[in-house]
Amino acid sequence: MYGAILYNQQKVETENGAVLLLNKIPDTMDGRYSVAYFNKCFEPYLSANIKTEKTVRHISLNPDPKDKVSDEQFTEMAQEYMERMGYSNQPYIVFKHTDIDRTHIHIVSTCVGIDGKKIPDDYDHPRSMAICRDLEQKYNLHKATEQEQKQGNKVFKPVDYQRGDIKSQIASVVRHLPKYYSFPTMGSYNALLSLFNITVEEVKGERNGQTVNGLVYVALDKNGNKASNPFKASLFGKEAGVAQLQKPI
Repeated sequence: MYGAILYNQQKVETENGAVLLLNKIPDTMDGRYSVAYFNKCFEPYLSANIKTEKTVRHISLNPDPKDKVSDEQFTEMAQEYMERMGYSNQPYIVFKHTDIDRTHIHIVSTCVGIDGKKIPDDYDHPRSMAICRDLEQKYNLHKATEQEQKQGNKVFKPVDYQRGDIKSQIASVVRHLPKYYSFPTMGSYNALLSLFNITVEEVKGERNGQTVNGLVYVALDKNGNKASNPFKASLFGKEAGVAQLQKPI
């Protein structure tokens, strides 16, 4: 949760984002927020169920760059999406991102209710896609054509470790993310990767008397558990390495 909030709040603090909506989260006196404040608001839910390993829901809704969507419309879309996904009574934050040419929103929530029960996530993906298609029609947005969907799925499809060819699946994500996002910390990078069932770890060692620093990528199952052997970043090109993370924003 901390990583997901950190990733989005940093956009706000660098003037590349804004908080559009708080649901079931108290506002502050001055309307200013911090990572620590948001994280604390989720604590009662997270502590109510310590058995569920993957408690965070981090959702991104991305209209076509040609679509001009107002803050009010983004807010309405987020509320309808979360209600239809069964999250209307959950705490969630809607962040708007403006750091790339496609203005879009991220929603951070938890799948654990205040009673400690986990919100069912069966068939979440087809339900989510059906809601998105309805929102396109309702707000007169450009439709994701079948070809665009196939291309988008090819590049940004969550890793399915049971499908095999894990290395190729991870590559299709980590080689392209730097084109659209910046990630100043390992925590924010992992928060983004978690959307695609991937985690990254930093490894340090020594070779020929010199310190070496690198990254390894691992596929995750739907519960957030490691589900593959680690893959060195060098297998995926310079975009996936430590140097890319250390670039100035």
